[in-house]
Amino acid sequence: MGNIVNSYRDFCEQPKNSNIRLSFPAVCFVWQIAMIILFGVFVRYNPESDAHWPEYRRMKNFTDLENDFYFRYPSFQDVHVMIFVGFGFLMTFLKRYSFGAVGFNFLIAAFGIQWALLMQGWFHSLDYNDGKIKIGVENLINADFCVAGCLIAYGAVLGKVSPVQLLVLTLFGVTLFAVEEFIIISVLHAKDAGGSMVIHAFGGYYGLSISWVLYRPNLGKSKHMNGSVYHSDVFAMIGTLFLWMFWPSFNSAICNHGDGQHRAAINTYLSLASTVLTTYAISSLWEKTGKLDMVHIQNSTLAGGVAVGTAAEFMLMPYGSLIVGFFCGLISTLGYIYFTPFLEKHLKIQDTCGIHNLHALPGALGGVVGAITAAAASTTVYGEEGFRGIFDFNRVAPVQGGYQAAALCVAIVFGIGGGIFVGCILKLPIWGDVADENCFDDEFYWEVPEEEEIVAPVLEYNNHMMMNKNSAIPATNYAVERS
Repeated sequence: MGNIVNSYRDFCEQPKNSNIRLSFPAVCFVWQIAMIILFGVFVRYNPESDAHWPEYRRMKNFTDLENDFYFRYPSFQDVHVMIFVGFGFLMTFLKRYSFGAVGFNFLIAAFGIQWALLMQGWFHSLDYNDGKIKIGVENLINADFCVAGCLIAYGAVLGKVSPVQLLVLTLFGVTLFAVEEFIIISVLHAKDAGGSMVIHAFGGYYGLSISWVLYRPNLGKSKHMNGSVYHSDVFAMIGTLFLWMFWPSFNSAICNHGDGQHRAAINTYLSLASTVLTTYAISSLWEKTGKLDMVHIQNSTLAGGVAVGTAAEFMLMPYGSLIVGFFCGLISTLGYIYFTPFLEKHLKIQDTCGIHNLHALPGALGGVVGAITAAAASTTVYGEEGFRGIFDFNRVAPVQGGYQAAALCVAIVFGIGGGIFVGCILKLPIWGDVADENCFDDEFYWEVPEEEEIVAPVLEYNNHMMMNKNSAIPATNYAVERS
């Protein structure tokens, strides 16, 4: 065993070659062809998207308006925007890695949704009569959820891995996600509408564990690139705002039609609002001059949406949602101030985007909130039918709370264990990742246009001429010099 470990270590310490001209196209072509073949063998439309819908509708006495498309597609659009725009732009804060942030986010999501439809389909949507996976709009939403876990993990290794490594990370991440989701939802019958446990806790600890295995002791050589500039932080703030606005759709997308979906949107809306004020307050309080830190504003303001996810459709009550958002903003912001440096210094975890404070820790907190809320549920609060509709398994509330806690443990174990395993695979020097001194730079994987230097014309400035917004002053008569 010792010889195997030593051989593995020696192999991993070989010099890296960042040329992916052959390996990256080969992986893309082979895996896409594999997707085409697997979809041809296994995937078909479900009854609500099949051309036989008129007969099915007539047999079930449905109307066209009862087709699930009309209930789910608006939420799917919002979730889809979060995946491709929100997550992508949130990671554009690095001064020279915006192409990689948005572009590789696009790559991960496009491959991940295909593999997720297959993996989740085999576990949840397989028709045993003909052995086919039947997909509809809800499957598309769940595939986006699955991809979100991989995009969260990407945040931990942002700027330090190659696109080939990202595809491998996604392949295993989607597979692990589908298994842990099946255990949590179908075996334990836990409720997790917004994915605090299944998506965020799993994705967060999956990414952190990979980052721990891929620890780069000489990453300080790229320290000058591991930071933001003014315009990159503005672009990242675009991602924050998209995520913040659409998070109520994310948490309510697959809830029960009617009150469950309605309540989940309200709870998320309120929790997010509460988180914003708390984050601004803590960020200002901990800076000596009271200034705000854009890192906190871009990330911690979203943590309330993560933490309320599990309990989103529960009777959390509006004030309860505000309380969850308040404490989550507090914990997440303090995490960026104190815990991120601790992770890197003592645990050797280089978390580029701070996913521990936005996803992992709030996700675990959301699982705890869900367990407590489920354990305290009663027919007095929910009503007989409402209680059975939310907790659709025949259990008393305290027992359901215990299963919710067990589900959180499953998500964390799969995240950490799976991340260590995948990290060992990604550590092999065959994936085309760059050397320590070349991290956080688009130039090694993208054709980057040269930045054109704009020289402003020298214009004479007359300091006696006062600008008056109500008077028409020719543009050639003045110039305002900007530093």
